[in-house]
Amino acid sequence: MNDYPEFQDPITRPRYTGLPTFLRAPYIESFEQESLDIGLIGVPFDGGVTNRTGARHGPREIRNQSSLIRRMNQATGISPHDLCTVADVGDAWVQEPFTLEGSHAEIEAFYQRVIDSGITPVSAGGDHSITLPIFRALGKDQPLGMVHFDAHCDTGDDYLGSKFHHGAPFSRAVEEGLLDPKRTIQIGIRGSLNDPEVWKFSHDSGMRVIYIEEYFELGPKAVIEEARKIVGEGPTYISFDVDALDPVYAPGTGTPEVGGYSTLEAQIMIRGLKGLNLVGGDVVEVAPPFDPSGNTALVGATMMFEILCVIADAISRRKP
Repeated sequence: MNDYPEFQDPITRPRYTGLPTFLRAPYIESFEQESLDIGLIGVPFDGGVTNRTGARHGPREIRNQSSLIRRMNQATGISPHDLCTVADVGDAWVQEPFTLEGSHAEIEAFYQRVIDSGITPVSAGGDHSITLPIFRALGKDQPLGMVHFDAHCDTGDDYLGSKFHHGAPFSRAVEEGLLDPKRTIQIGIRGSLNDPEVWKFSHDSGMRVIYIEEYFELGPKAVIEEARKIVGEGPTYISFDVDALDPVYAPGTGTPEVGGYSTLEAQIMIRGLKGLNLVGGDVVEVAPPFDPSGNTALVGATMMFEILCVIADAISRRKP
C-alpha cells in the first residue's frame, strides 16, 4: 500500500477487493456510538408484495453491484463522502417476517434509532411497503413532501385483506399525517388497470400525478421544475421504485411496466433536485432473482448514489 497512497481510502482500491458494502462506505452497525451524517441502510423485506417476490434479496445484490461506483459524481461534481460522514449501517432486518404489520413495526423501530442518532437515512429495499414505516419514524413530527418515481401511485387500499401492501404505502402515510399530499409529486405512472379509479386517492388528496404520456410531452427538466415548485422549501423525501424505469433498464423487479423513462432521464431528474430540503430517500423493488445479469441491481445502486449525492449536498448546506 505504501506505493499507492490513494489506496488508503478503500473506495479507491480495485473494485474486486474487500467486502461489499453500500457504495464501498465503511460498515458500522453500532451507529449510535458514531457521529454520522448519512446512514446507508438495507431493508431486506418483501412481505408486502402482491405478486412476484424477490425484493428481499435487493439490498445484498445492490451492495455487491455498488462496488462499481466511484467517489465523485462526474456530472454534478458532488463527492458525497467529502461533504458528509457516510457509512453503511447494516440492515433493518425483520426478526418475525410472517406478519406484515408487525414487520413494519420492527422496521420503524430501527429507523427511529437512526433518526434519534441524528442520521439521515438513504435506503435500499425491499418492497415499497417499507417506505411507510420509514415515514413513521421520519415524518412523525412534521409531514414530509415527496418526489416519487414510480410506474404506480401506490395509493391503493385493501387488497386480499390488507391495507399495508406495497401498492398502498402513500395512502396510509397521508391518513397517518406523515405525508403532505399537496407537497407530493408522482412521476411516470402507467400500465394496464383493472379499476380505472385505482389511483383516485392520489387525485382526491391533491397529489400531482404525472402520467407517462405527460412526462414525455414535458421532458425531464420541465417535470423537475414542477417538482421543485410543488415540494417547496419543506422537508422532502425521494422515493425511487425501479419499476419507474422501462423494464429494458430494470427487468429485475416485481411489477414491470413497459413504456417507462430511461436510466439517464432518471439520473437527470434526481440531479435536478439539488438544493431542496432533502431529509431522506430510498430505492425499492430491486428483485435480483428476475435479473441474473445483475444489471437491475447496478441500476438500483446507481440511483442510490444519485440520491446520496443530492442529500449529502443538502446536509452540507444545512450545516452551520
